[in-house]
Amino acid sequence: MAQDFTIFPGTLVYEATVAAEKPWSRRIERGEVLRIVDLEGQQAVDFLCYCADDLEDRYSATNTIKVQGSVYVGQHTVLYSDAGLALMTIVEDTFGRHDTIYGCCSEANNFLRYGVRGSPSCYANFLAALQPHGLGRSAIVGNVNFFMQVPILESGRAAVAPAVSPPGSYVDLRAERAALAVLSNCPQIHNPCNGYKPTPIRTIVYRPTSN
Repeated sequence: MAQDFTIFPGTLVYEATVAAEKPWSRRIERGEVLRIVDLEGQQAVDFLCYCADDLEDRYSATNTIKVQGSVYVGQHTVLYSDAGLALMTIVEDTFGRHDTIYGCCSEANNFLRYGVRGSPSCYANFLAALQPHGLGRSAIVGNVNFFMQVPILESGRAAVAPAVSPPGSYVDLRAERAALAVLSNCPQIHNPCNGYKPTPIRTIVYRPTSN
């Protein structure tokens, strides 16, 4: 059962509800914690982060997977950048085993996988969220998919699992340096990552009491 996401050990800096299918971004200062909350359950959240003082240095799935020796992220995972810098650490996680390999939905792969055109996508959301920060397509790399599981079978096959994250599930990401956090509250309706019905999420930024 998910814990009460309204309780956190620190001082509230910021909070907002991100509507279903919409993008979001914010600079998270060193030591601050970003909480991402799956309000209604089974809502995938596509996530990227960047070094706020060098936006060309972005989250690296490759470095993160190699250093921790796992294709999943969860509590205690450090998200590393291309330059090998620790960007954010998952310090709390009520769900576990979040995906790092399936990337974001896009106009192109929605057509390739499902034969549909004109669907909303996380790729478009990332572009919208990055544009105010002077970033474009080249800044979109393989991302973390919070609250989404992609098991890899012995045969090498992989697919989105229909596992459900309970309502109120959350992850806490501590910024190890000033970081730009960018997310897409996934609009996908063609696979089970959102239970075929996208819903809102909550973002909370707090400053831990110990800082």
